[in-house]
This record gives sequence, structure tokens and C-alpha cells, in this order.
Amino acid sequence: MTTTCSPATRLTPSGTLRVPPFAVISGAQVQRALQGREEHIVELVQVAYRLHAAGDSVNPPSSFLRFHDRPSSRIIALPASLGGQTRVDGLKWISSFPQNVTAGIPRASAVLILNDHDTGYPFACLESSIISASRTAASAALAADWLSRKRPRPTHLGFVGAGVIARYIHTFLAGTGWSFENTGVFDLSPDNATAFRCCLEQSGAAGPVTVHDSAEQVIRLSDLVVFATVASRPHVHDPAWFAHDPVVLHISLRDLAPAVLLASANIVDDVEHCLRADTSPHLTEQLTGSRQFLDGTLEDVMSGRVTPPPDRPVIFSPFGLGVLDLAVGKYVYDQVAESGGLNVIDDFFHELNRYG
Repeated sequence: MTTTCSPATRLTPSGTLRVPPFAVISGAQVQRALQGREEHIVELVQVAYRLHAAGDSVNPPSSFLRFHDRPSSRIIALPASLGGQTRVDGLKWISSFPQNVTAGIPRASAVLILNDHDTGYPFACLESSIISASRTAASAALAADWLSRKRPRPTHLGFVGAGVIARYIHTFLAGTGWSFENTGVFDLSPDNATAFRCCLEQSGAAGPVTVHDSAEQVIRLSDLVVFATVASRPHVHDPAWFAHDPVVLHISLRDLAPAVLLASANIVDDVEHCLRADTSPHLTEQLTGSRQFLDGTLEDVMSGRVTPPPDRPVIFSPFGLGVLDLAVGKYVYDQVAESGGLNVIDDFFHELNRYG
């Protein structure tokens, strides 16, 4: 193994294509590259959304690997290609094993493979649970900003679900200038809720952090509500809980019953992706036989084609696009390469002559 500062090389001195070196980037390197750069990561995600909306991307449906003996677990493949200045293809391979939490380890683990745009050769494998959490949190912070622009900026934050994603979302909200008078937390595990409260207090969160006894309490007391659970089916059914018209970041996608969505304005990241796999929007489509309950995408809001109403709940339900992982992952790769920290695997691609 060698260490190099050179990014993937595509051309030989004669101008012909060559195989790029293959590097492995650890979670520690990923964290160093992203830490404290929340505003920049949100900007990368915004650019990726715009490229996707403009057709400068390929983002096929995710593939779910499920198990007969482990029905709550899954591994998901998210292939994608992103154009613009990024120009990279790749695949995120991310597992979700909820039972890990009881063993004291995170639910999700992931790797991201980056492929060279010109040769198709993989040139990097990155630890990606941090990249995945960061792009999810950046998407949430971006949505919170844009969906609040035509209404008073939220000052009461509430979390339903108190895991890693919730922690990252709070970090990205704080890192992009948000400050709240108070924060409410509910989790089915009181221990998780208490640990999350301590985490927020130690991070210097402004205002008191309160653990509540129910999701209803958190929702009714918050004008910015974050759902970050592992729910597999809706558990929030009463639209009256949202009568105060909050902005809702429905990150976990399966918490809200169709009745709640039908009483709200609904924004997604990508229509075709979001209306599948029994998400709450998918269940709403199945119930109504129509997609008319959708108001548009986040990029529609950013471009001014859609204006979220100030007098209804506004729900953002993102399926999570592979192009976002590529945008953040390629940024990490470039940062590590520029710092001279790439760990290149010598001769990873061994047979490079077609005839031996």
C-alpha cells in the first residue's frame, strides 16, 4: 500500500486512457474531511438536486436486499451518475440492521464506490455511513431553509426518533445558522432519548432540551418537526396534531398515515423514487389512486415553480438519492487527495493487458 496526493489519473502522457489507481478512504478520513463544513455540504447537495432536475444525472431505483430470517433488516444498493463539475459514477451499498442498536452499535453501515467517468474503473472505496448521514442531514437542513422562507422561521424544534440521523440533522441545522428557543425529543427508548438530550446539551444547543412522553407532545409543541425513526409503517394518524401548521422533515418516510399527508402540503426529493417501497407517500397514492396530493419537489421550491403555503403543514419526504452520496463522496475524495492522504492499493487491478 502506498500513500499519494494524486487524484484519479485518466490520461497517459500520450493522451490515451489509463486505469486510475484504487484508493481506500477510512471513516476517520471521511469525518475529518466533512467536520465543520456543514454550509459547504448543504451547497453541494443543493447543486446535486439542481443537476438532477436538469437531467444531468442518472439515478435508477434503489434495490433492496431483504432476508426471510431477518425481516426487519435490509441492504440497499443505490447506483447513480452525476454530471456537472463532479462527473462521477458510483454505488452506495448501505445496510440497515435495527437489532444492532440493542447490541450497542449503529444500525447502519455503508461503503461508497466511486467509478471513473471515462474508463468505468472504480478508483475509490469510502466508508460511507458518515457520508450517508451527512448528505441526509444536509438535505434536511436545505429543506428546512427553503420550506420556511414564506412563513415565520421556526423556533421550536422537535425530534421523533433520537438516533444517529437525528444527531447529524441537529449538527447541520446548527452549522447552517439555525438556533431554537427549545428542543423536544421523543424516542420509544427512554434511554436513547435521554442520551440524545445529553448529546445536544453537550454540543451547546441553545435553549432547554426536553424529553417528552409521546410523539404527540413533541409534534404539538414544535414548528419544525423531524422524524428520524426506523418505523416500517405509519404510527402517526391524527392530522389534528399538526393543526399549528409546522414544517415537517419526514426523513424516515414511513411514520405518517395518509390522512396526515392529505391534510398537508407535500414536497418530495424525487416523485418516482418516493412513491415506492410502501413509503407514506406511496401508501397515500395507493389509497387515493392519484398523485394530486403532491405539490412538487424540493427543486421546484428552490426554482420558484412551487411555493409552500404558510397556512398548512408542509411535509418534506425525501427518499434519498444516490446522486447526493456521489456529490459528497467525491468532495471527500478530492479533499483527501489534496491533503496527500490517499491510501492507494498497489496493483489492485492486476491484469491490465487484454491478452495476458
